[in-house]
Amino acid sequence: MSAAQNSTSPAAMETDEVPIEVENDKLEIISGSHNDHTSMTFSLKDEDHTLGNALRYMIMKNPEVDYCGYSIPHPSEAKMNIRVQTTDRTSAIEVMDKGLQDLIDLCTVVVDAFKAEVSNGDFEYDEDAVWP
Repeated sequence: MSAAQNSTSPAAMETDEVPIEVENDKLEIISGSHNDHTSMTFSLKDEDHTLGNALRYMIMKNPEVDYCGYSIPHPSEAKMNIRVQTTDRTSAIEVMDKGLQDLIDLCTVVVDAFKAEVSNGDFEYDEDAVWP
């Protein structure tokens, strides 16, 4: 069963946030109990520890989350699984959507701060530095 196929969550529609768009085959809900919306495992294709650890951190900051963990099933598989368990007051899908949006917002702040510092021009460039 595919999730988030270019859809917008109700929470995102009520705010000025840009909705998160996901490619049709990028995100999948792994089979399990479809009656329990508070506990789900998501599989993200072509992702690794870079997104996994950052997303897990952002999701765990949500007080409605009981558990969040991720795993890479096998190094030769280009996918990451992330498990989300929430309280009865929200669903795992809403928490995943919020976690992704929070991570996007954080990255935007970091990029904006970086661009502002670079535009100030108050830095030195060492031409003799060795770059790998």
